[in-house]
Amino acid sequence: MHPSEEIFCTKSSKLRGKTIIIGITGSVAAVECFATIRELIRHGAKVIPVMSDSAQGIVTPSSLEFASGIRPITKITGQAEHVSLLGDGSVADLFLIYPATANTISKIAQGIDDTPVTTMATVAMGSRVPIVIAPAMHDSMFRNPAVQRNIELLKNDGVMFLGPDIVDLRAKVVSKEQVIAWIFKLMSKNDLKGKKILVIGGRSEEPIDSMRMITNRSTGLMAVHIAERAFERGASVDLWMGGCSVPLPDHIPVKRFETVADLMKMIKKIGHDVVIVPAALADFASVKVKKGKIPSDEPIKMELVPVPKALPEIRARCDKVIGFKAESGLDRDTLIAKAKKRMEKYDLEAIVANDIDAAGKTSSNVIIIRKNEAKDISGPKANVADSILDVCSEK
Repeated sequence: MHPSEEIFCTKSSKLRGKTIIIGITGSVAAVECFATIRELIRHGAKVIPVMSDSAQGIVTPSSLEFASGIRPITKITGQAEHVSLLGDGSVADLFLIYPATANTISKIAQGIDDTPVTTMATVAMGSRVPIVIAPAMHDSMFRNPAVQRNIELLKNDGVMFLGPDIVDLRAKVVSKEQVIAWIFKLMSKNDLKGKKILVIGGRSEEPIDSMRMITNRSTGLMAVHIAERAFERGASVDLWMGGCSVPLPDHIPVKRFETVADLMKMIKKIGHDVVIVPAALADFASVKVKKGKIPSDEPIKMELVPVPKALPEIRARCDKVIGFKAESGLDRDTLIAKAKKRMEKYDLEAIVANDIDAAGKTSSNVIIIRKNEAKDISGPKANVADSILDVCSEK
């Protein structure tokens, strides 16, 4: 068994059955392609590397053969690899150029194919195989008017560009995480295309003094999964996140809040088709917040007041709102009844009810409740997120 087979589909099967051709060109960022190839395989893709001569001076064909399990194409032979892989009726689902130099971008835009990578691009454009280009170069090269014109030419021809990320004086290639996310989006069923979805997650943190706070238990993982899957299914997504303990996606716009009061100010800017609210928001806040730290060696008395409820304000600005209701120790019928009461009170599209005693860190058991149904869903939170988003996909 080749080492690449050992990691096949170890993260997901989202790209199972998909063949991705990855073109590597002569940027020092070519060293990043090893990890990107491996990550694509972990999600089920078959990855075929194609290398320019310049790329081979930075990474070796042997290293990419180890990464992918397939010997890289370093020259076009009598086997007509460019046609069999990317021509009409080809096996490839996507041609990714990662990284792409200014030279390669400009050649492709002008129809020049004098390297294996540019020849592959010429054929892919003619057969309408999707092309994704991730540039990497010095910032002054990226800002060169000729390079910018060539990028616009390619965009007008349907080529997708990812990045670059401008850091100091460098136009750096985007992360493998961004590449994977966009490939998921391109390969998805796209049933949420045209919808603008806001996900509000994490926990609010109401201060008691300059150090302590009142909060709820929430990692923010469910909100991240919902946002990522909505993005992958074609939606335009915003993520508003309170306190959390999970990495936040860099391909989705994120705004942070600390307190419920912070969130209430943000709600005024809602202009979305759907708002999904898995956030664990505090019900109470301290009447008086002490500056500095309350001494820990003496008793204290604290007066609490209820904080405003966010759902009514959200519902006033969006017709389709999905709320969450967490309880503990209730039987299924009682849990559904309590959740449905909240759904009707706030006129929600649906509500997701769960027993916190049965929740796991990466999995969940929930009931998705609508006007005339209550559907039990269990499994990894990513799968639960998909079931919640199915509500949004309906007309």
